[in-house]
Amino acid sequence: MKKNWIVTGASSGLGQEIARLAAARGDGVVGTVRSAQQAAALERDIPGIVAVIGDLTVPGTPQALVRQAMDRLGDIDILVNNAGRGFTAAVEEASDAEIRSVFELNFFAQIAMIQSVLPQMRQRRSGTLVNVTSISGFKPWSGTGIYCASKFAMEGLGQTLAQEVASMGIRVMNVQPGGLRTNFNGASLGASQVMIEDYDQTAHIARRALANAHGKQPGNPHLAATIVLAALDAEKLPLNLLLGSDAYSMARSRINELLGDMNGWEESAAAIGFTAETAI
Repeated sequence: MKKNWIVTGASSGLGQEIARLAAARGDGVVGTVRSAQQAAALERDIPGIVAVIGDLTVPGTPQALVRQAMDRLGDIDILVNNAGRGFTAAVEEASDAEIRSVFELNFFAQIAMIQSVLPQMRQRRSGTLVNVTSISGFKPWSGTGIYCASKFAMEGLGQTLAQEVASMGIRVMNVQPGGLRTNFNGASLGASQVMIEDYDQTAHIARRALANAHGKQPGNPHLAATIVLAALDAEKLPLNLLLGSDAYSMARSRINELLGDMNGWEESAAAIGFTAETAI
């Protein structure tokens, strides 16, 4: 059965590959982009796709883009929240404006898109919400704290949302990619204007590593997109879809850290409940 999609951040990378595969199988696809040049390139590259232009961080734009998509396609079956940007800085180095800029796109714009498509999904008791987060939203690393915080926020939002809408026939999946060979480490990667020397051997390592890894990331975005569509077609949609061997390695590392902390402290830290003797 034909599905109607909105894919944000469809001008390149994973978003574009998801849009390409969805359009290739005859689904209706609207891709959001930021400029007329990107819109023309997207519609030229992917036959049948509809490109809509807007800055998702501008208040009212997500709602307007959803209305445009519904005017062109009708009801929306699948929203892919893919638009986002990277940012490197030690937590101390990041300015308030830089922090808010990251969260405006990586978090607040995503919420606005979700809130805009949910009413018609609830009415039909059907729909799927896909949030492209990051493995960094599960296993953070030094120098990317602001970016990781925005992805942790989306992880928590998606997991909570899944509980809220499951009884309405609406599904939610958080996609957690590792390193994909996209423009993420290039034009999509921002950095603090401040560099404090004390962080040269901690947070600043990430800035250098990400710049050096640009164009060498291990993950193929087209193959990643095929896994996303396979998961969407599966009988049971996973709440968490990790993409890439590096993502699985990082996740296992974090799980082992957590288990180590739990095992080391559970005997004493779990026993904080009131007893008959201590109850007031």
